[in-house]
Amino acid sequence: MSSFSRSAQQWATFARSWFLIDARMQPPGKIASMCSVRLQGKHKPIYHPLSDIGDHVVVMNTRHIAFSGNKWEQKVYSSHTGYPGSFKQLTAAQMHKKDPTAIIKLAVYGMLPKNLTRRTMMQRLHLFPDDVLPEDILKNLTEELPQPREIPRKLSEYTQEERNAFPMLWTPYLYFMKGF
Repeated sequence: MSSFSRSAQQWATFARSWFLIDARMQPPGKIASMCSVRLQGKHKPIYHPLSDIGDHVVVMNTRHIAFSGNKWEQKVYSSHTGYPGSFKQLTAAQMHKKDPTAIIKLAVYGMLPKNLTRRTMMQRLHLFPDDVLPEDILKNLTEELPQPREIPRKLSEYTQEERNAFPMLWTPYLYFMKGF
């Protein structure tokens, strides 16, 4: 005998869940791929491309995302309205300063299927620049997804015991004493 009843299993499969993702110190591409899978409903066993079974995704701390390398200055977002002279280009740093949620929004939008359901799926994406969420969204949350990458700790966050236990590759005072 299973621990779940049949109706509870069906409800859990067909109901729209609310997922929370913390984007602090995470690359936008990793966050966007997690969001697009949940928005499309690809994580469900009943997924079909023609059915609209995606879930809601709440992304917080979009102000604190992290790019690798020099992407803040090298990555360029461009737009054109169709009128002469309307070609605009912004670096990732300029766009992030203007709107902290725009980079994640564009990344998720680009990863969704290019059809008429894309706008409907984007309506289920909720982006917040900080960790303050509205009360109505907090009561709907059902699951918090783990961060795709581990956040490296600062040296000041390690205890003295952890620092002492860390293996030393070389001792700096010996080199100065030998006259190297």
